[in-house]
Amino acid sequence: MQNSYDNPILALENFKAGLYEILLLDIKMPKMDGIQLYQEMRKIDNKIKVCFLTASEMYREKIRENEGFPKLDKDLFLRKPIENDDLINEITRIMNKLK
Repeated sequence: MQNSYDNPILALENFKAGLYEILLLDIKMPKMDGIQLYQEMRKIDNKIKVCFLTASEMYREKIRENEGFPKLDKDLFLRKPIENDDLINEITRIMNKLK
């Protein structure tokens, strides 16, 4: 199943366990950031995989260093802007790595 939302609250309201293989989340979003959204979605489906998009190296390192958040591989953070072909290749690589 493939869904796309530009509102994290709406994405969370429509999220169902077991329907998705991976979340592709921007870190900076209005009302709820991508990290908060991921944490809420993990409460619904604790097996969901994630890939974060960010334009800022600072955010990536801040998140990875936060003791209250699980240690995430730096490869799960993709730098924006990213071309569609590169995004597809990176998600494929991440999915293969996380299997």
